Amino acid sequence: MTRSLGEYERRRDFRRTAEPQGRKRAARRDRSEPHFVVQQHDTSRLHYDFRLEVDGVMKSWAIPKGPSLDPRDKRLARPTEDHPLEYRDFEGTIPEGEYGAGTVVVWDTGTFRNMTERRGEQIPLGSALAHGHVAVWLEGSKLRGGFALTRIRSDRDESWLLVKMDDDEADARRKPVRSEPKSVLTGRTLEEVSAGSDAR
Repeated sequence: MTRSLGEYERRRDFRRTAEPQGRKRAARRDRSEPHFVVQQHDTSRLHYDFRLEVDGVMKSWAIPKGPSLDPRDKRLARPTEDHPLEYRDFEGTIPEGEYGAGTVVVWDTGTFRNMTERRGEQIPLGSALAHGHVAVWLEGSKLRGGFALTRIRSDRDESWLLVKMDDDEADARRKPVRSEPKSVLTGRTLEEVSAGSDAR
């Protein structure tokens, strides 16, 4: 799963879009735990972008149905280009004619820790993703607990599954994608951002 910010840059005209440029791989801003973000993205089709901070970039997957807290649900996740670390705070409207045109809100964000192990030894996230499986513990406002990402196809139609682990934070009754639509940063909905608020 080798990607770079070059692909991110090639797809965007930064004279037109307010998305962060990320001209180079950003260094870790602090020594705290790495961050994750889930951005609700209303483009040609509404989906959720799940991003994990790994090796100085945000590794990214598009999840059509959004994450679930029910361990029985297997959510399809399609990898997209790496994004710069600053993207985890991006909220606004990408203009028509630009890649991913539409409205973005920060649906959830927080820190996470790597839980991926083999024979009792922790596997670095970059290596785990290259081998097609990673387990993380999320500490977000809406998503908490263990989640596993597993690659199920590795050809041109690369596909992964995001699954909630069966732990104390699992809750088949709670449906945050339906019941908690607002941004955790600004309290705005997609409609409110689309109505003309400036990008963050």
